Amino acid sequence: MNLVTRRSALKATAAAIAAPMFIPATALGKDGAVAPSERINVGLIGLGARCRRIAGDTLKNVPSINIAAVSDCLPSRLDTFTAAVNPDATWKRYTEFREMIEKENLDAVMIETATHQRAWIACNAMAAGMDAYIEKPMSLTIAEGREMVQCARKHNRVTQVGTQQRSMAMTNWACKLIQDGKIGTVKRVKTMNFVGPVPIPGGMPKHPMPEGSDGAKWWDVWTNQAEFHEYNANLFYNWINYLDYDGGGRSFGVTGWGAHAYDQIQNGLGTSLTGPVSITLMEDVHHFDTGMSDFHRPTDDDPAATLADEPKKISGPVGRCVMRYENGTEIDFSLRNEQGPSFGAVFEGTEGKIEINRNKVASNPKELTDSPENPGPNKGSENNPHLQNFADCVKSRETANADIEIGHRSTTICYLLNIARAVGRVGEELKWDPKTERFTNCDEGNKLLSRERRKGWELPS
Repeated sequence: MNLVTRRSALKATAAAIAAPMFIPATALGKDGAVAPSERINVGLIGLGARCRRIAGDTLKNVPSINIAAVSDCLPSRLDTFTAAVNPDATWKRYTEFREMIEKENLDAVMIETATHQRAWIACNAMAAGMDAYIEKPMSLTIAEGREMVQCARKHNRVTQVGTQQRSMAMTNWACKLIQDGKIGTVKRVKTMNFVGPVPIPGGMPKHPMPEGSDGAKWWDVWTNQAEFHEYNANLFYNWINYLDYDGGGRSFGVTGWGAHAYDQIQNGLGTSLTGPVSITLMEDVHHFDTGMSDFHRPTDDDPAATLADEPKKISGPVGRCVMRYENGTEIDFSLRNEQGPSFGAVFEGTEGKIEINRNKVASNPKELTDSPENPGPNKGSENNPHLQNFADCVKSRETANADIEIGHRSTTICYLLNIARAVGRVGEELKWDPKTERFTNCDEGNKLLSRERRKGWELPS
């Protein structure tokens, strides 16, 4: 399903058109405006609640990004998204993202769909010449993530995965303290023992298609690579809970806040381009209710809006695990809820400790982080510097802060945790080769590195 981009032809045509004699100041970037020639044209894909936040931050704070088009397979979202984000928008609207890429003069896409759809969309977009901003977690499996990296490299694409801490000055400063040995040799890192996904329960009734849909077509497209289930509003609204569609992506989930927390560990240890060499399940896997409710509520265009009065308790399988890196550093997934930094970790060294969270750092001794060199917390939305870095790199062709290889390695941490729990061998060290990205002593674990894709939804070669 490779796509062919028209961008080169469009650029050539535009270059052949003579420039006007009188050019407005805004076109030259004067009066505080960003010149159109300095803006990147992006298409948004997946117009749910997360995309509303991203689009709002882009419009308010990142003028170097121009939202030129939007796409969602559920037709009703095109209008409700526009009405909520920018009623005066002139962007083009598409139910088929491939048509958007073919017709629009885009530099990049920003993918805010459900997790199970991201790889197929990203790889097709990159093969068509688009750079890509991909929401975290970037993939549904470890093998799929590696294919995404290979696709980006094959087509020389700039990529950014949505782990925003990579663009926060204070976070990177604290990680540099750890890498520079300010707390000595790091022996252990303690982080959150987040919940994993649950299987789709049997016997879910078939629901009527939502208003504003095009019948069964949109649901088939939404299902993407996953096994097909008849439409049920709970599957659509709560997809993030289920193993078919995600790796545990809610607030206290492995691929939810865990994707941020475990990425901070990779950054702090300086292992962004590699990974651990083993993982050990330390206890029996059991169901855990965090006692917390997800802060997300359906918006008016969600088919499950009638469920808004029903709190969604965050619960799922947990099991404490310990990962080990080649240098002996251990990652202890043991903290729960309020016991530790939900977006980070506590790094324990031979000469002190540093705790990194989102927009917060602390240390023992205190003077390590109570320093005039500390750049302080990010001001404004956490998305702003990350989106700006992506826009800058699209123009410069430099590597973005959360390049797809970095994102893949951090996402791998999440899925290794889920795999160790699924295999269930308490006390047995599962040995992992970060170069080949396979277990060397666990065939059962290797079978969980990939999934069979539904026919017609294979990734482009």
